[in-house]
Amino acid sequence: MTANGTIDRPLTHDPLKQAPMSPFSTTSEQPHGSATADFITAGAITSRQNRTREMQLIPEAMARAHMDDRMREADAERHALRLVSARRMQRRAERVSMRARRALAMAVMH
Repeated sequence: MTANGTIDRPLTHDPLKQAPMSPFSTTSEQPHGSATADFITAGAITSRQNRTREMQLIPEAMARAHMDDRMREADAERHALRLVSARRMQRRAERVSMRARRALAMAVMH
């Protein structure tokens, strides 16, 4: 297909410049069960093109959301690891401090 605005040749790659997806509209003029205005040939082609442009962006949005979640998880894990190592170093420093106090007390007493 060589027309502009198809999947192979999108009219534009910028999602802000693309036409929004048109909702299915049912008018009261149409009898029940008849085709609506969106299903006439010209309207259907543009409606499908708009839908495919929007649908092409869905995986990108999902990938961005997934990567944001993964980045938040990684940041939380890094924060937890830093906290655990800081507590470990604090306990080690307290033990060294107590040993130094004991050694000083022993030196003063003798």
